Amino acid sequence: MEILSYEWLMAHAQNPADHLTRAFAGVIHGSRRNNGLKTHAMLGLAEENFASLMESHFPGALQNAGMSVTGSAAAPGCEAMCGEEFGDLLDLLLEHRTRPDKESEWLAFAIATACMGNDHLYQDMGLPNRQILSGLLSEYFTSLFVRNTGNMKWKKFFYKQLCDRSGVNACRAPSCAVCTDYLKCFGSEDGPAN
Repeated sequence: MEILSYEWLMAHAQNPADHLTRAFAGVIHGSRRNNGLKTHAMLGLAEENFASLMESHFPGALQNAGMSVTGSAAAPGCEAMCGEEFGDLLDLLLEHRTRPDKESEWLAFAIATACMGNDHLYQDMGLPNRQILSGLLSEYFTSLFVRNTGNMKWKKFFYKQLCDRSGVNACRAPSCAVCTDYLKCFGSEDGPAN
């Protein structure tokens, strides 16, 4: 079994049925594959925060793998590797936290990290379906969740929020309903991501 694989993490999970725990395991495992990072952690999350996340959700996983947290977490500022967009996404999520707690902060880092992947957001987070992701967003980022009135795909929605903030009209039509890219933003998430 690969060290810090999804399966390894879930074998150490405090609560394996918890959707938040499953999301963290998916992002920790997938960040190396998706982002080409030499880390199993999340972009920009400081080592002490990563250590706290691991102890809260996967107690003993690092120790049983013979690893320490030092060097396991991505260095602060590494978001520059993915350009400005990581920082902008992280800021958007942090501004819309339902509660200013560590769980929602960790989830903001996890979501921003997963947004750097190439698949649908729920897939890049290692979740089995979009409904689980929507449930997490509803609980931890309620004010942002309720803005997605048209059930837009989450990555598209986040980037549209960033474009709206910057005054950039990402849609080539006056409204999404008549845009030629409508199905890319609102269509089924069963096929490949765009």
